[in-house]
Amino acid sequence: MAGKYLHQVDGFTLIELLVAISLMALMAVLSWRGLDGISRTQTQLQQRADEVLTLQATLAQWGADLDAMAEQPELAGLDWDGRVLRIVRRASVEPVDGLRVVAWARRSVDGQGQWLRWQSPTLLSRSALDLAWQKAALWAQTPSDEDRLREVRTVPLDSWQIFYFRSNAWTNPLSSAAEATAAALAGTVAPVALPDGVRLVLKLPPGQAVSGSLVRDWVRPLLGGGK
Repeated sequence: MAGKYLHQVDGFTLIELLVAISLMALMAVLSWRGLDGISRTQTQLQQRADEVLTLQATLAQWGADLDAMAEQPELAGLDWDGRVLRIVRRASVEPVDGLRVVAWARRSVDGQGQWLRWQSPTLLSRSALDLAWQKAALWAQTPSDEDRLREVRTVPLDSWQIFYFRSNAWTNPLSSAAEATAAALAGTVAPVALPDGVRLVLKLPPGQAVSGSLVRDWVRPLLGGGK
């Protein structure tokens, strides 16, 4: 027909379609891997941040327990036997004149060493205080079901050490305790007074946001405040 032209529209061949589909699939895989990598990185960063915050909160609680220490007649209020650290502290809730016994210990939980904190209910009598003091020592080794309900798992821990600051020097409280016990049995001295400072040495396991040795010193508030 005059004045009219027929145009042939060429389509894609099967090979071209297969190549295009393959390229699109490759781009989708690469994009997914990129997004997955970003997601994994964000998850790891959040996990590391949570581990650091947990450690900071744990050390803050440690310092708060020591800041609130309360000496009692014939009870030092602070004791370290190489396994558990026991503290008599003022209760932070009503009644304001109550006391608590707090204990820190390391125990294997689900095959991993964990730093644990235990605290008693608010204590209003000397007999209740003495009982809680004894229970805190037993908790570190053979906790009862009731005791487990009162403990808090804090951070993974390989090992830990405690040192006391007395007479301008850091000393091993275990040797001091042995000397004090022998003297007390001989009836020559009064109970050992609270130290001027406490040094905490933690060995944190690898794989955590913070690992290796960590040292934290605490100073009695009357001597310039804890740190």
